[in-house]
Amino acid sequence: MDEAQIPKILEALKKSSFRNRFHLSEKEKNYVYERGMDTIQSHAFDFVHKRLSSANPLHDGKQTPMRGHPVFIAQHATATCCRGCLEKWHHIPKGRNLTEKEVAYIVQVLSKWIRKECF
Repeated sequence: MDEAQIPKILEALKKSSFRNRFHLSEKEKNYVYERGMDTIQSHAFDFVHKRLSSANPLHDGKQTPMRGHPVFIAQHATATCCRGCLEKWHHIPKGRNLTEKEVAYIVQVLSKWIRKECF
């Protein structure tokens, strides 16, 4: 889980027909433009902490909505939507709390994807 690996992981995710179908709508892009990336990153941090950081998140595999916020879309596109996807794609093991370093990494993955979509 090295930040230098993020571009490689994002490239690999593009090859997944499921992951590659997620894109931000104009409304979601406008939300990012209006609030700025600092706010979006703050939202991402909060979502990851509340929905993913525990060893056994409530409703794991179903805790991330498919729409409603740019970060939710990014989570599905980047396989950071549940602990199973984090383990499969990012090699972050299930069954233990996320470390602060792992949370920061996930927020970086989300931010890079959102930036690519918007700018």
